[in-house]
Amino acid sequence: MHGRTVLVTGASGFVGRVVCDALEQRGWRVRATGYRNTGGAMQSVAIGSGTDWSDIINGCDAVVHLAGRAHVLREVAPDPLAAFREVNTEGTRTLASAAAVAGVQRLVFLSSVAVHKPTAQVLDENQTLGASTPYGLSKLEAEAALRVIAGQTGLEVAVLRAPLVYGPGVGARFLQLLRWCRAGVPMPFGAVRNQRSFIGVRNLADAVCVALEHPGAANRSYLVADREVISTPELMRQLARSMGSPARLLPVHASLLRLMARSAGKELELERLIGSLVVSTRLIRDELGWFPPVSLHDGLAETAAWYVA
Repeated sequence: MHGRTVLVTGASGFVGRVVCDALEQRGWRVRATGYRNTGGAMQSVAIGSGTDWSDIINGCDAVVHLAGRAHVLREVAPDPLAAFREVNTEGTRTLASAAAVAGVQRLVFLSSVAVHKPTAQVLDENQTLGASTPYGLSKLEAEAALRVIAGQTGLEVAVLRAPLVYGPGVGARFLQLLRWCRAGVPMPFGAVRNQRSFIGVRNLADAVCVALEHPGAANRSYLVADREVISTPELMRQLARSMGSPARLLPVHASLLRLMARSAGKELELERLIGSLVVSTRLIRDELGWFPPVSLHDGLAETAAWYVA
């Protein structure tokens, strides 16, 4: 597939920039779309059910679909589910239909672990699908739409389900965590005994490349994550240490934290910090031979160095 043209949606974003670099290093000609038009090198596209992809996708051999409506820290949409569906579900359906018409061979879709039901077990692809958030439901419905289009048209679809992504340029919740660690803010997580999977942005970009190029990835769905797991207190200690700041972690019991979060209506936000979510990557390792090239320790150090620079 080297030397062919790939359309990357969401190329102006945190993940998109790294994915585009990785694809170009592997010999792909990248056609980029995003929300920022940079001197004509990137086309600005609003993703939704009415997007006209015909001119943009013409001549492309493959598509990497990264663009989407992600978790919103302060939701302002009157109907969040409808807002997520318009971008993540209908936007994906429209893009895949256009790709099939244009003769695209393969589409790689960045989904999320949020399409799975929450579980105390190690998460793998055999476990039940069933999203518990509007975001997760919109991604789950997008995956279903892709399977239908693949079955009807012959378009090859590869789905990657990622946990929280971190790395230089990260935003949202992980950026807030960096701010807290850098400032040495006392945080009540010293008694938390959880385990969580994350994925570094360079590891995710590498997985995208493998899913795009490997023959065995056609019409398959894979969970992706760093090899290592980490607790929330240790994550904060590593970040603070890398930024030369003290980690001030107060030993508040998790049950008390959950009680306070429930009274404030912040249960979901807290659970993303103190709950456990361990992802198995055995399937993509066994079928595609994929291993994350960057360790969690090195990825966190790179992220911290970016933040303090």
